[in-house]
Amino acid sequence: MKSKSKWLSIFIATLLGLAITLGLSPRAYAKDNGVLKVAMEANYQPYNWTQTNNANGAVPIDGSHTFANGYDVKIAKIIGKKLHRKVVVFKTEWDGLLPALTSGKADLIIAGMSPTAEREKAINFSQPYRRSTFVVITKAGSKYANAKSLSDFKGAKLTGQQGTFHYQLISQLKGAKKQPAMRDFAAMRQSLISGTIDGYVAEDTEATSFKMVDPDIKAIPVNKMTGFHATKEESVTSIGIAKPNKQLLKQVNQILATIPNSKRTKLMTAAIKEQPKTDNAKGKKGKQQNWFVSIWQQYGGMIMSGIGMTLLLASVGTIAGFFIGLFVGVIRTIPTPTTRGKRWTLKFIDWLLSVYIEIFRGTPMMVQAAVIYYGIAQLWHLNIDRTIAALVIVSINTGAYLAEIIRGGIMSTPKGQFEAASALGMSHNQRMWHIILPQAIRNCLPSITNEFIVNIKDTSVLSIISVSELFFVGTTIASQTFKFFPTYLTISVIYLILTFTITRIFNLIEKHLEGSKNYNLMANQVQVGSTEKTEVNKS
Repeated sequence: MKSKSKWLSIFIATLLGLAITLGLSPRAYAKDNGVLKVAMEANYQPYNWTQTNNANGAVPIDGSHTFANGYDVKIAKIIGKKLHRKVVVFKTEWDGLLPALTSGKADLIIAGMSPTAEREKAINFSQPYRRSTFVVITKAGSKYANAKSLSDFKGAKLTGQQGTFHYQLISQLKGAKKQPAMRDFAAMRQSLISGTIDGYVAEDTEATSFKMVDPDIKAIPVNKMTGFHATKEESVTSIGIAKPNKQLLKQVNQILATIPNSKRTKLMTAAIKEQPKTDNAKGKKGKQQNWFVSIWQQYGGMIMSGIGMTLLLASVGTIAGFFIGLFVGVIRTIPTPTTRGKRWTLKFIDWLLSVYIEIFRGTPMMVQAAVIYYGIAQLWHLNIDRTIAALVIVSINTGAYLAEIIRGGIMSTPKGQFEAASALGMSHNQRMWHIILPQAIRNCLPSITNEFIVNIKDTSVLSIISVSELFFVGTTIASQTFKFFPTYLTISVIYLILTFTITRIFNLIEKHLEGSKNYNLMANQVQVGSTEKTEVNKS
């Protein structure tokens, strides 16, 4: 019974720990707590980007030790100053901007977003704070670099950012081959450099920014070409505000009206000059440094922080998921009770657990993250910290997989074990905790190890809720330095080191649990002793 109490105590302590950490008491968002949360990618130069310090007036990024800067940040600071609120950036992917705003996790979207009719159905937009023209960005030596009309792009492989009207504009370029949309401008820049696309549609500001880091590109203006059409709404960028927040919309419009065009031009010029450069760093003696050394010197802190977050999510998620899976696996292997009431109660519980397993094994963890993190905020107006949300998501997802693994381990235990325990007068609980589970868990250890390794890699999908794990950090670094290959190669090596190390640690644990190889249940002490000892005893 001591073993049973020990397992139950650990499981209950784990649940209590999660409950305390989550802070089960509802925490509604404050309308004005002195902080102005602004949602942006922090990955779209010169509008916004991520940096490691607060140089040039950068503002902190929520949930990390990094900072954001750019034209959008400069506009946000003006608004924050007028409202007497401190600006904090809520960094997320482009697809996460609208959910962040509508769920109350951000007060404003300032991310170079155009007020299209489709978006206006979900949120309100301020007066424009930037006007742009459209270009096709291609290589200077491309056969499309001298295009004079829309038909000159015939055969060109073109793309645009996912979720933007830029991508829809490609259909106006007659004969162009529309490629799949890409998640951000960093990916499009890399694709253009590597030659997988011939160009992409963007604003003139993106061309100016790109040319500063790569002079071998050319921007072809398409606005003035015959047949090209873009609405007024598509040619401007505005600030997104949640529909219920009418007062904030009024205040933002009043503040924007006080910023003259000349000042806005100066802010954009300053942002272009301050954007991260891709020049190779030099050492103390003025020599060019190795790209690996350069990345670690500039972004080593970010990388180590990403590693720590990845290990935290994977380890806590696997441990908590193990206890969840153990609990579910044990419940689902309870023998059918003889009484009718208990039998139907057990069937209902088993059905609920089956639904849980099917849902979390049958849907991607990225979707689960978006639904739980943004959905809870939208439906119940509860603020769950993104790290806590990530831990819960990984835990319940892992628990669903381990539940079936542990159930299989229990069911695969030879029936003779159950019969022998019953013959000794043991109850079901005694048989389970003292005889079956120790064997089942040991047999399931390789599968548990595999889940741990999968969790290390799968935490990368949590970038959808802006968790600063290793992959999210790597993407940020690559987009700021444009050193895509060396950055992702470094991240890949780190993942390999982590998974290799974890595998070896669990292999040692597995060998320890196997015990002595010359152990024989039917042997006496003389039979299991060494040959030398036996001969001494005989003499």
